[in-house]
Amino acid sequence: MLDHLSTKRIDWKKPRTDGLTYIVDKFQGFDTGNFKLMSPLIDMVKIYGALPLLMSDEQLQDRINYYHEYDVLVSVGSSLTEYVLLEKSLDIYIDDVKRLGFDIIEIGENNIELPPEKKKQISDKLIEKKIQPLWKIGKKDPRRQLTFEQTIVKVNEALNVGAEKILLEGNLGYAAGIYDEKGNIKWNALGAITSKLSPNRIIFEAPLEIQQSALIAEFGQRVNLGEIDLENVFSIESQRKGFLSRSSYGISSMKKIAKGSPATKFIYYVIRNRNSMEQSELIHTTNLPRRTVQTGLEELKEQGLIVEKTNLDDIRKKIYYAVDDEWI
Repeated sequence: MLDHLSTKRIDWKKPRTDGLTYIVDKFQGFDTGNFKLMSPLIDMVKIYGALPLLMSDEQLQDRINYYHEYDVLVSVGSSLTEYVLLEKSLDIYIDDVKRLGFDIIEIGENNIELPPEKKKQISDKLIEKKIQPLWKIGKKDPRRQLTFEQTIVKVNEALNVGAEKILLEGNLGYAAGIYDEKGNIKWNALGAITSKLSPNRIIFEAPLEIQQSALIAEFGQRVNLGEIDLENVFSIESQRKGFLSRSSYGISSMKKIAKGSPATKFIYYVIRNRNSMEQSELIHTTNLPRRTVQTGLEELKEQGLIVEKTNLDDIRKKIYYAVDDEWI
């Protein structure tokens, strides 16, 4: 119906690499017929909190097998993993997770601190057992939020142990991570993070519908969303295909335009057309003063329009990439 008005999904078939929808299972009742209809739109499900401890192994395996019948990967949450680490029971935990059929283990540092070498140990153990580690960045407590610098340190530690994607803490959608106390997105914080890490490497926990809509409008259909209630799956897919974000929220997924001085806009134009450039190349190409180029790059990073990466051939230098169209 109305196929001509529907944007086609780029990653329409599972397993997807982008555009992931990661739901949370709190043992709420759901209609199996409806879940069958939704299942092509669901990539992952987290069995919430300590709930895996409240069921028999047989009941838990039945639930995991049910999800596997519909090609949905099953995760155990970071809260349980932290508890296990505090109790020094990681090896037993990994064996149990593998035996029961879980595919993913979330690892977070809400109440603990894991040094990089410990993260490497955990990652190696999980990969050896063919379990996917999913590193969660951030704190739940509004009083203990990470600074931007601390967030980037944690992100880099996860990437250094091989993380393909990181999970950005959103808690209940209020006063955590990129959300303020009213549940609104802190766009400066989001832009700062995505200036250092491409959005396709992030799964954004987005419990509230307005957050889901705003992130889809900002980054497009291939944004990865987590902490999703089952009842919101169809709504999210509608927005990915270009509907509800415009008709319900007045949000459009139009491309972003660089803001700032003419020099900043010119720098962005040059980077977009060359795909990637070093700062020295930009100075030579644009014939702009070094300070002007540096200021323009900082403004573009804050707007989330470019990503800064280290030049692997010379770690003293940085390369600047334009964020792909499909992400803006």
